[in-house]
Amino acid sequence: MISTERDEIKINPTTKIENIVATVILDQTLDLNLIESKVPNVTYQPDQFPGLILRLEKPKTTALIFKSGKMVVTGAKSTQQLIEAVKKIIKLLRKHGIKIVSKPRIQIQNIVASGDINAYVNLERAAYLLEDSMYEPEQFPGLIHRMRDPRVVLLIFSSGKMVITGAKEESEVEKAVENIAKKLLELGCLLPKRE
Repeated sequence: MISTERDEIKINPTTKIENIVATVILDQTLDLNLIESKVPNVTYQPDQFPGLILRLEKPKTTALIFKSGKMVVTGAKSTQQLIEAVKKIIKLLRKHGIKIVSKPRIQIQNIVASGDINAYVNLERAAYLLEDSMYEPEQFPGLIHRMRDPRVVLLIFSSGKMVITGAKEESEVEKAVENIAKKLLELGCLLPKRE
């Protein structure tokens, strides 16, 4: 909870991870036709898309698996869920006779999250005072802010709600929302808390 005596605006920033996109590297090539013939519930249509699509129900994630041994895993709502999904995919492949020779390397490419300052934002004022920002309400209702530390992009709406993209770690999401909340408060861009 951040507050200031001056205008009695109290903010209570919250965040929620919506999706983690990660690359998983297996140091080997994969026979996608073999995987398709042995593993149930996969989609492989090489004439339409070069990767094999594998969906997990729990955790609800999707993996795009390529011949190169690279995978793109999406849908996880936490790093823990991402790791769990990758382990499950490897286990599933091995269970169906697909040899996986090395330990998978996971690299988070992008974390998409939602945030809320729980206060209204004067976007016109914020656009004028906040560096690295763009606001064109005729084209998009939110202010686009490119934060330098952490390196993320925030789409900030007048309701105080926002979308955060570009984070590589969950902690960067919280840090970004707290930083922007403090900055908007300092610049006098916040209006009293919503009820």
